[in-house]
Amino acid sequence: MRHNKKFNHLGRTASHRSAMLSNMACSLIKHKRITTTVAKAKALKKFIEPLITKSKDDTTNSRRVVFSNLQDKIAVTELFKEISVKIGDRPGGYTRIIKTGNRLGDNAEMCFIELVDYNENMAKEKVVKKTRTRRSKKATSDKEPVVAAVAEKVENPVVEETPAAEEAPKEETAE
Repeated sequence: MRHNKKFNHLGRTASHRSAMLSNMACSLIKHKRITTTVAKAKALKKFIEPLITKSKDDTTNSRRVVFSNLQDKIAVTELFKEISVKIGDRPGGYTRIIKTGNRLGDNAEMCFIELVDYNENMAKEKVVKKTRTRRSKKATSDKEPVVAAVAEKVENPVVEETPAAEEAPKEETAE
């Protein structure tokens, strides 16, 4: 029976599995996002997150531990120099798995696995929407100037005009 044995062997021997996870981790560190199956992505997440946590402490021992798992000097250097600096304040959850559908050949579930802080689309600050105020009879006088100032900033953003725009001739139609 398999009670409490939750480790996914991925249909490989131990040496093949460790080599595959090491190569996938190096690719993830170098490219910041890779496409793989969901099962491999979940196994990779368990493999790489402790290594990223270890890279926050830049000591000789932590570099040796990470190198023993990755076996790639370039990936270790990039992990310690670039990635650990960017994720230094994050308490965990360094990777994100986004499912993309099924593969055409064998209908395997496919996904992206990516480093969280390197996705520009999700890292963008959300656009501030114009807040609508309710017009009620209970409006207090101390909140009105603040709401008016915010509404004025949203409605009239500061736009600098270029000299080329001022010199452009304006067409006038005679009717």
